[in-house]
Amino acid sequence: MKRRWLLALCAVAVFAGSLGCRKGGEERLRRGDRLVTATISDPKTFNPLLAVDSASSDAVSEVFEGLVRLNPKTQLPEPMLATSWEHDDAGTTWTFHLREGVTWHDGAPFTADDVAFTFAAVFDQKVPNSAKHVLMVGGQPMRTEVVDPHTIKVMMAEPFAPFLNSVGFDILPRHVLGPALADGTFTQTWGIDTPPEKIIGTGPYRLVRYVPAQLLQYARNPAYWMRDEAGGALPRLAERTSLIVPDQNTMYLKFLDRQLHLYGPRPEEIDDLRKRSEDLEITLDDIGLETGMLFVSFNRNPAHYSKDGKTDPRLAWFTDPKFVRAIAHSFDKQSMIRNTYFGYGEPAVSAISPENTTYYDPNLTPYEYDLEAARRLLDEGGYRDRNGDGIREDVHGNPLEFELSTNAGNQVRERLCSILKEDWTKLGLKVNYRPLDFATLVEKLSTNFDWDAMVMGFTGSIEPHASSNLLRSSGNLHLWQPNQQTPATPWEAEIDRELEAGARELDPRKRVAHYWRIQEILHRELPMIQLVRQRRFIAAKSYLVDFVPTVWGFFEPERIAIRP
Repeated sequence: MKRRWLLALCAVAVFAGSLGCRKGGEERLRRGDRLVTATISDPKTFNPLLAVDSASSDAVSEVFEGLVRLNPKTQLPEPMLATSWEHDDAGTTWTFHLREGVTWHDGAPFTADDVAFTFAAVFDQKVPNSAKHVLMVGGQPMRTEVVDPHTIKVMMAEPFAPFLNSVGFDILPRHVLGPALADGTFTQTWGIDTPPEKIIGTGPYRLVRYVPAQLLQYARNPAYWMRDEAGGALPRLAERTSLIVPDQNTMYLKFLDRQLHLYGPRPEEIDDLRKRSEDLEITLDDIGLETGMLFVSFNRNPAHYSKDGKTDPRLAWFTDPKFVRAIAHSFDKQSMIRNTYFGYGEPAVSAISPENTTYYDPNLTPYEYDLEAARRLLDEGGYRDRNGDGIREDVHGNPLEFELSTNAGNQVRERLCSILKEDWTKLGLKVNYRPLDFATLVEKLSTNFDWDAMVMGFTGSIEPHASSNLLRSSGNLHLWQPNQQTPATPWEAEIDRELEAGARELDPRKRVAHYWRIQEILHRELPMIQLVRQRRFIAAKSYLVDFVPTVWGFFEPERIAIRP
C-alpha cells in the first residue's frame, strides 16, 4: 500500500532513540518520548507523488496518509482515511466512505475533494509519477465522482483486482496544491528547499525542520484522528528525528555507542550484536528474507547510445541474449552470500521474493555459476579476444568495455561489485567500476539515462501489480528503456498484456498464473539479473513498547513507545 516499488538505493533505514545528555561530544540515549530515524541519504523531494527513491518516500511517510494501508501481519488492507468501501456487481465502481473529523496540518478539513484532486494529479500528463502506471485500467485513467464531503466514487473502465492494494498512495491537500496543478508548477512544488511548515499532510507527524546532510525533525500532530482502545491520543511518541548518516560504519558506531534505539544491521554485524545483546540492552529479531530484489541491469535505452547518426556498440551487447545469459552464469551467488552476507542470505531467482507466498514462482531454474558456460555463450555471440590483449572484442572489433556503478557508501553493494568485476575480468570483459553518490545515481536512472551497468535494488510489495511502473514498457521506472511509446520488444509487449490480464482477473487463484508468466519472461530475457536476497534482522532496545517489526514493515507504528 504505502510500500511502493521504488529505487531502493538507500541501503538501510534505522530508527534511533531519544537524544539527551552529551558525552564525549555525542548525544546519548535517555528515556523519553522522542524516536529518531536515520537514513543514508537526503531526500530529493517532499512531494510524495514525485518520489522515486526510498529516501524521499521515507522522509514524508508519516506526514501523509492514504485511504488504506497494508496490515503487515494479515497482509490485507485496513482502513485509514477511508473507514469502509464497497463496489458494484461489475467491480468497476468503488465507493469509499471517508473518515469524518480529519483535518490537515493547517486546520483545513479533509474531504472527498482532496481525494478527487489527488487522483487528478496522479493522471495529469504534466506530473511524472509512478502511481499512474499502476492505476491505469484498460489503458484509461480512473475517474472520480464526489458524492458528498465524505463519500467518493472511483470508476474504472473494467474490473481491477489489485485496486485496494494499489490505492494506499498519499492523499494530497487540494487547497494547498490545487493552484500549482492548475498553473503547471506542481512538479516544482514542495522541493527540499520548501519551509517545513509548508508541507501539509494529515499524518501523525509534521515535518518541522530539515538540515541537509544532517537531519529531519518531526513533531506529533496534536489533532491526529487516531486513538487507542482507551481513547488515548496517538501517536504515542511526541517527536521523531531522522538522522542523515551517509556512512554505514558511522551508523553502526552510533548504535553501539547507545545513541540509537533501532538499527537494521548489516550481515557482518549480526553475530557481534548477538554476543553483545545483554550489554547493549537489545533484542535481535530475524524478520525474514528481503521482500524486494537486488539485481544487475544493463542500459538498453537507444536514446543513450545513438549520437551523431551512429549507434554505440554497447547497445548491441546489452540487448544480445547470449551476452546477458553469459552474465547470468557469472554470478557466484554462494560466494556473495558467504563473503558479503556472512551466510545471511539466499540466492535470488525470481523478481518476486519467496516471502510473497501467494505470487512467488518456485519453479524457475536458476542460472548456475558456471564461467565455462559463460565463456561458451560469449564465444557463440562472436565476442572473442582477437588481438591477444586479454579483452574480448565483438565482431566489429570493439573491445567489451563498460562502466559498472552502484550507490557509493553502500558497502554491501560495493563488495558485490568487486566480486562481479573479478569474475567479469576472468571472462575477458573490461569493467570500470564507478560508485556514484546517491543524487547522481538517481539522476542517471531517472533523468539523463547515462549509465551502462548498475547494481541496484527495488522495494517489494504484496501486490505484484504495484511493480507496473517498473515492468510496464511505458513505465517511468522501466529502467533498461523507460517511457516507451510502444513496446520495444515482443517480450515487453507480452509482459504488458500479462499485467493487464492479471489486473482484470478477479479470481485470486487465476491471477497467480499471470504473475508466474511475468516471472518466467523476466527470467528468460534478463533485463534484471537477480543476485541474492539478504536475510533481514532488526536490533532494538529491549525497553521499546509495542514495537512489532515484520519483513513487510512495522505493525501499527503509531503505538510504539519508550518504557520509562
